[in-house]
Amino acid sequence: MARGALAFELWICLCALLLCHVRCFYLPGVAPQDFQKGDSLRVKVNKLTSTKTQLPYSYYSLPYCRPKHIVDSAENLGEVLRGDRIENSPYEFKMREPQMCNVLCHITLDAKTAKEFKEKIDDEYRVNMILDNLPLVVPIRRTDIESSIVYQHGYHVGLRGQYAGSKEEKHFIHNHLAFTVKFHRDPVTELARIVGFEVKPYSIKHAYDGKWTENTRLSTCDPHARKTVTSSETPQEVEDKKEIIFTYDVDFMESDVKWASRWDTYLLMADDQIHWFSIVNSLMIVLFLSGMVAMIMLRTLYRDISKYNQLETQEEAQEETGWKLVHGDVFRPPTNSDLLCVYVGTGVQFFGMILVTMIFAALGFLSPSNRGGLMTAMLLLWVFMGIFAGYSSARLYKMFKGTEWKKITVKTAFLFPATVFAIFFVLNALIWGEKSSGAVPFGTMFALVVLWFGISVPLVFVGAYVGFKKPAIEDPVKTNKIPRQIPEQAWYMNPAFSILIGGILPFGAVFIELFFILTSIWLHQFYYIFGFLFIVFIILIITCAEITIVLCYFQLCSEDYLWWWRSYLTSGSSALYLFLYAAFYFFTKLDITKPVSGALYFGYMLIGSYAFFVLTGTIGFYACFWFTRLIYSSVKID
Repeated sequence: MARGALAFELWICLCALLLCHVRCFYLPGVAPQDFQKGDSLRVKVNKLTSTKTQLPYSYYSLPYCRPKHIVDSAENLGEVLRGDRIENSPYEFKMREPQMCNVLCHITLDAKTAKEFKEKIDDEYRVNMILDNLPLVVPIRRTDIESSIVYQHGYHVGLRGQYAGSKEEKHFIHNHLAFTVKFHRDPVTELARIVGFEVKPYSIKHAYDGKWTENTRLSTCDPHARKTVTSSETPQEVEDKKEIIFTYDVDFMESDVKWASRWDTYLLMADDQIHWFSIVNSLMIVLFLSGMVAMIMLRTLYRDISKYNQLETQEEAQEETGWKLVHGDVFRPPTNSDLLCVYVGTGVQFFGMILVTMIFAALGFLSPSNRGGLMTAMLLLWVFMGIFAGYSSARLYKMFKGTEWKKITVKTAFLFPATVFAIFFVLNALIWGEKSSGAVPFGTMFALVVLWFGISVPLVFVGAYVGFKKPAIEDPVKTNKIPRQIPEQAWYMNPAFSILIGGILPFGAVFIELFFILTSIWLHQFYYIFGFLFIVFIILIITCAEITIVLCYFQLCSEDYLWWWRSYLTSGSSALYLFLYAAFYFFTKLDITKPVSGALYFGYMLIGSYAFFVLTGTIGFYACFWFTRLIYSSVKID
């Protein structure tokens, strides 16, 4: 007993330490920060990102101006997995004190650095910065809608263009940044809060007289002469031996936007009202369809049960027909029952994780201001939901007359995570090969393994132990010793056909929302409409359950009692359509050309589709499980 208590205490300590490792980082932007006039503002730099390559790089992977000491900000687990690398910068702002033509540094390119800049410009990389937890944006006026402005995350490293009268394309770098810091001022205390961080990048070939020194005055940008950069008419070319002088302006603009609403500008990016109407329209259609299916099923079943019971009482049932005929085989354990138990347990784990995550996100606890918070929360919830995975798989396993509960528990704890981890490891190796900051460091990889082995696996065993100790679920009817022969089925009841048909409706429930989710992930936009997503999730549950029940009913009516696996695969096949749509999205919406980037996209979408298969399959299985037990316990069996 003493050893058991000591082991339990050690395990609790491990959980506490690991949670501290994962969660005891700073939560950026949780509380507002007030600034007095003249207070120092810390500008931080984040990763370089590109929608063309999907490979992030750290800011200082390019020869940008550096501070004396580069200090990394503590990132949470989600930020590290996203590839965020937040570091200090040499930019120095003073609250409400505008600056003009500040010279940041002067560098001379060599062949290597010029090539690096050119590659990043060709791949359309953007520079991301952060001020008071607000990401840097570039305001862009839309031509199709009058007086409408959209905001692009980060500014491009540079651009390609041609000199007038020349056909040769050159690379130009954005070396002058005109920052605008928007603030909301309290008229009583005169304290201000930052509510916006914008920039207009320019490429300018700075000129000066004599040799370059720290005190050299520029003729193209001089605060003494009140001359500033307003255009890129003489851009700075990127070539070997070229001098580049980095400069910046800072302007402060008072805003009526309050601190609590400062993220509204970032979240209302380029979505029109059509976005909302299309989602609502989709949900209404699915709800209407689901209501019709439910009504038909309830009326048909009620008539069937009444007829069967009436026949029994009048002793007129010379010959049974339909689903009642297979009552002696419908609860016969399926082939590969162990694997089914594992997948059902994993699906329950996923369901719990997604449900709790969506509730927290819809309530605003996982807002975009907490970078990496969503991913961190999902990982931790996945780990702690292991107890429900073990419980569910053990309960089903015992119902199938299984006796080796430890064996099924190990499979539940390792099958899905090991598959995902293997794919993730290969993808991470590819990212390492590209020297991208998106590669997960060894320390973080070790933390993930400890989360898995130190918390998730023990919790799966705890859940399985509790589940196996409970009495086995009893079948409502007895199972015959000799299995009944299944008659030849009609072509439309072919397992492959009905399974593929069954996945269409659940996919349709998430089809429109999926477009916005993929856009936020792969085009680096914020996803924030968690309220709608939660409604879509509820609709998905209803749709998966109803389509599976309908097809299961038709299957039983045709005297085919092998419903266990088919119920799982019917709704689970929606994952196939999800992956096919992801492929369609890749070729129609994304501009990815590099093989490694393509491999990353399809690798991560494969993981996502696999998870969606496990989730929807489990929903369909439990719906069918409840349905079959209900109907066979409602009729009188001799």
